Amino acid sequence: MPSFCSPHRLRAVAPLLLIALSIGVGVSDSRAQNTPTAAPEESTSDVPGSTDTYALPDATAPPEPHSPDTWIRPNDEDPTKLPDDVIRLDQPLGEPLPDPDGNNWHWAPTGLIYHSYMAGEHEPRMALFTFNNLDNRNLWDATLGGRAGLVRYGNCDPVKPVGYQLDFYGAANARLDADHEQDLEACDYVFGFPITWGDAQWQWKLGYAHLSSHMGDEYAIRNPGALNNRINYVRDSFVFGTSYYLVPSWRLYGETGWAFNASGGAKPWDAQFGTEYSQPGPTSCWTPFVAVNGRVRQELDFGGDVTIQAGWLQRGILDQTLRLGAQYYNGKSNQFQFYTRNEQQLGIGVWYDF
Repeated sequence: MPSFCSPHRLRAVAPLLLIALSIGVGVSDSRAQNTPTAAPEESTSDVPGSTDTYALPDATAPPEPHSPDTWIRPNDEDPTKLPDDVIRLDQPLGEPLPDPDGNNWHWAPTGLIYHSYMAGEHEPRMALFTFNNLDNRNLWDATLGGRAGLVRYGNCDPVKPVGYQLDFYGAANARLDADHEQDLEACDYVFGFPITWGDAQWQWKLGYAHLSSHMGDEYAIRNPGALNNRINYVRDSFVFGTSYYLVPSWRLYGETGWAFNASGGAKPWDAQFGTEYSQPGPTSCWTPFVAVNGRVRQELDFGGDVTIQAGWLQRGILDQTLRLGAQYYNGKSNQFQFYTRNEQQLGIGVWYDF
C-alpha cells in the first residue's frame, strides 16, 4: 500500500494547501481592520479557560522636568528614607543614620563636648606665636598638637554634642630663639585623657593630665653650665573643670588640678580660669574674638600668669577654629623649665583649635 507521505501524494495536495492558507490570511486581515482596538486597561489571563483579568501598567510618560507635576521615583521599601546617593561624611558608609536626638555609643565621634581654652598656654592645638619679651629678645612659641574624641555615649551632633565622651589630647610646646637661628631653648610636653560631659550650655571634665618640661640641647650648648641648673619639672595630676556659656557667644570656665606625682620644683595644686567671647557657629567671614586666661600655681605661692588675646577668627562647620591676632602675656615663664623667671611677651600669632 503506498504511503500517504510519498512524494506523489505530496505533490498532489500542495496546491490545495496553498489555496487554503491564502484564504485564511485574507480573512484574518479583514477582521483586524474591522475590529476596534482594545483598551490596554486589562487583559485576559494566559491560562486556558481562566476568566481572571489583570491591569496593565500605565504607559504614560512622566512629566517633563521642572513642570509642576515633576515625576520623582519613589522608594518602595521606605518612602521616608534618604536616597542611596546621599552620604553623611561623619557616618560610616553602609550604616544607617542614627537618630540625632537619641543616645547611642559612638566610636571616634565627630566633635568635642569640652573645647580648649583660647588663651590657655598649654592647651593642645596647632599654633605659632612670635613675640618680643620686652627685654630685646625675639622668640617663637610653636605648638604642635591636637585633641580628639575616642568614644561617646550620647547624640551624634558634631557641633554641639550632648552626652559623655572620653577624649585624648597631646601637644609639644616648643620655644625657639629667633635671634640665634631658631635654636631650641626648651619644650613642654602635655597629654591627657579627660572624661567630658554636658550639653550646649554647660560642660564638665574630669581626667588625667601629664606635663613635663625639658631643656633644649642647643640652648645647653650655647650656655655652658646650663645643664647644671636643669630641672626635671613633671606633673601627673587629676584635673576637674567646668565651662559655662552665659550666652552662645560668651564663655566662662575654671579648672583645678591636684598632682599625685610632682618633681623638679612642682607642687600638687594649680588652677586656671578665664573667659572668652566670639561669634558661635560656622562663620562666613572673619569675626572678632577676645580671650583672657589666668593661672596660679602652688610652687609660686599661688602666683602665676595672665594671658590676653584679641583678633579675628573663622569657624568651620565642625566648630574647628582658625584665629589670627595679638597676645600679651605677663607672669612667670610659660616654659616650665624656667618657671621662676619673670617674663612679659607682646606679639602676634596664629592658632588652630580642634
